[in-house]
Amino acid sequence: MKAGWAIKSLRDLCTFKPPKSEAKAKLCATDKVSFASMDVLGIDRMYLESSDTRSFSEVAGSYTYFADGDVLLAKITPCFENGKLGIARNLVNGIGFGSSEYFVIRPNSELTATYLYYFLLQPSFREEGAKSMTGAVGHKRVSKEFLESHNIPVPPVAEQRRIVAILDEAFDGIATAKANAEKNLQNARALFESHLQSVFTQRGDGWVEKTLEELGTITSSKRIFKSEYIKSGIPFYRTKEIKELANGREITTELFISKDRYKEIKANFGVPKQGDILLTAIGTIGEIYVVEGDNDFYFKDGNVLWLKKFNTIDPHFLRYVLISFVDSLNKMSHGSAYSALPIQRLNAHRIFVPPLALQSAIASQLDALAAETQRLESICQRKLDALDALKKSLLHQAFSGEL
Repeated sequence: MKAGWAIKSLRDLCTFKPPKSEAKAKLCATDKVSFASMDVLGIDRMYLESSDTRSFSEVAGSYTYFADGDVLLAKITPCFENGKLGIARNLVNGIGFGSSEYFVIRPNSELTATYLYYFLLQPSFREEGAKSMTGAVGHKRVSKEFLESHNIPVPPVAEQRRIVAILDEAFDGIATAKANAEKNLQNARALFESHLQSVFTQRGDGWVEKTLEELGTITSSKRIFKSEYIKSGIPFYRTKEIKELANGREITTELFISKDRYKEIKANFGVPKQGDILLTAIGTIGEIYVVEGDNDFYFKDGNVLWLKKFNTIDPHFLRYVLISFVDSLNKMSHGSAYSALPIQRLNAHRIFVPPLALQSAIASQLDALAAETQRLESICQRKLDALDALKKSLLHQAFSGEL
């Protein structure tokens, strides 16, 4: 720590939840104020500016009060972990009201709001806060005690402003670089999607229209009960594992069924074999895995649909057909608590099918384009990861006196 820097708790440097009496002393019931829901509080955006206004009487009772220059920090999961944070400014009449899930923090003269903003932006701060959360799952919150007792390095105000100026310039450059990388990532995906759609819209001679039901069988698995799970045996896949397989990632099998149960199902009902397709159909719709090899496994009933006996279609071509209308798959799904894709509607879906030799050629062409797209995506993602690491490093340097 540099000479002249102090370590103090936020309790000693800030007012938490300033009193509404401040606003009552300035406003009458009909005066307008800014209103900011949790959605208005940004991520990686320093300032909160809301265009929504309410009358003072409408919000003074149950909403959280803040004023220009106050720092707002989300206290509830997952908003806290995601870094929802900002400095209020340009408020109507200098006053705002908003979510009860905000901490409102007002720095005193020893601490600038921008310096505090960057301090709270640190991943290390959010990680520590997340560990201290209490409450029911889905409604966990960071406590006021955690925040008030948290220590912060405090250089002189002039030094704080110098550090903030360096971070402002660096973060502006990082934001521009991230936007460019994200645009390149979108372009790579859009190029593949455009080519994929063109394949199935610019059809040539010999393409025939069929329903999926005319081409093969769509079914699910025999039901496996929780009581049948064992610690080792034949791997049992759920949506989670099928999604990983569909994206070419290694999986760690968590559930198994006995070899005897698997043999019974195989003999009486059948099991997936090479060339069959598994399609996630509940919650996560449209993850598509072409079964490769002859490894033994089984899968969860209902959550995953099984496309088999599509003997006149190259399975890899069929996979791309399914990918080409994945948005339609989601529209075909229904369910109040979660999305579900019914077999009946999928069976009725009509597709165009070329001769088998052309199917294989199209699948090979799309495989090559998909591999190139993945290569470009990997490059873009590495750039994004490097930029995030740079931000983390700069923040660490800033608050350890190294900038």
